[in-house]
Amino acid sequence: MTTRDHCLALDAADALAPLRDQFELPGGTIYLDGNSLGVLPRATAARVQQVVRDEWGRGLITSWNAAGWITLPQRVGDKIARLVGAGAGEVVVADSTSANLFKVLGAALAIQRAEAPQRDRIVSERGNFPTDLYIAESLARQHGAELVLVDDDADIAARLDARCAVLMLTQVDYKSGRVHDMAALTRAAHDAGALAVWDLAHSAGALPVDLNGAAADFAVGCGYKYLNGGPGAPAFVWVHPRHVDRFWQPLAGWIGHAAPFEFVPGYRPAPGIARYLVGTPPILSLAALECGVDTVLAADALGGIAALRAKSLALTRLFVELVESRCTGHGLQLVTPRDDALRGSQVSWRRAEGGYAIVQALIARGVVGDFRAPDVLRFGFAPLYTRFVDVFDAVEQLRQVLDSGQWREPRFHQRAAVT
Repeated sequence: MTTRDHCLALDAADALAPLRDQFELPGGTIYLDGNSLGVLPRATAARVQQVVRDEWGRGLITSWNAAGWITLPQRVGDKIARLVGAGAGEVVVADSTSANLFKVLGAALAIQRAEAPQRDRIVSERGNFPTDLYIAESLARQHGAELVLVDDDADIAARLDARCAVLMLTQVDYKSGRVHDMAALTRAAHDAGALAVWDLAHSAGALPVDLNGAAADFAVGCGYKYLNGGPGAPAFVWVHPRHVDRFWQPLAGWIGHAAPFEFVPGYRPAPGIARYLVGTPPILSLAALECGVDTVLAADALGGIAALRAKSLALTRLFVELVESRCTGHGLQLVTPRDDALRGSQVSWRRAEGGYAIVQALIARGVVGDFRAPDVLRFGFAPLYTRFVDVFDAVEQLRQVLDSGQWREPRFHQRAAVT
């Protein structure tokens, strides 16, 4: 049986362990929610203060040029490109994941409806993150199309037909942590004449992503999970070079104009990915996000994203092993795939009763995970700062919560606005 000393030995031998020093981690807390909100990098507060005090406070409006504010969306985008298998100049940071999905899905539908009007379906998973489905539903109505929801890969294959315009999937499922084979599904979509749109919210910064290698068409992702950009950090958008100049994206805004400071009434889209910008860039948020992305890129000297992925898999394997050996008899059902190739950087358990309360009892003990309705306890493992001993200690706290029945206390059943 794995012991705490064994976990301490794993940490002592971990080549990635020094990366933890990049973060402000509160004492007495085991943070297993980096798949929802990443930890604060130590560099962020000073960098944002510098932007506020010096670049804004002293430089004022001249900082758009002198401090390079106007190019921050592209500069940070180029850094993210290194993590998602994209080239320089192919990724831009802007807006939210929802807004970026609206842009790329709108562009994909426009391409398909212009070239193959009979293609009037967006295919996605019923369990996809709700904002993706809401955006798709909205665009389907606007384009006279239909959103078709499926339950598994077999259903996806059956729906890739002459009416399918776009296959829209999230690479790592937000509840289960299951990983889709991006290359295989993109190839299947293309074989059927459809385009593939990918949401990288739970994969960018946590596992290897190869957008160009998979020949994907469009992708979006958020900045506040494994990229550690802070709450509400701006998102990113990628469009394959073969598509990027073909159509306007549906949110034509002044910063996406070919010459925004000409101030002319007619829209002329900027070349390349810059046309996916809309309004004035959020400089404070971009500065914070750049610090977060830099924490991930710091792993390059230690094996890069492949090393992070290997540690992530080891952490999640250990968590499953310990929960199943130490928390037996408490009705926890593993939702996340056991197969390494199919598992993201999280582990989820389903429990028929008290899932929310169990998570709240854990948080009261300093172990932070989260709950996803109706019955999923979700734990994220960010390999940049999560230790093996954290996994052991978290499972011990979970065992105590379950064995003692502490979760039954009324205080843990009071639902907060955010779960």
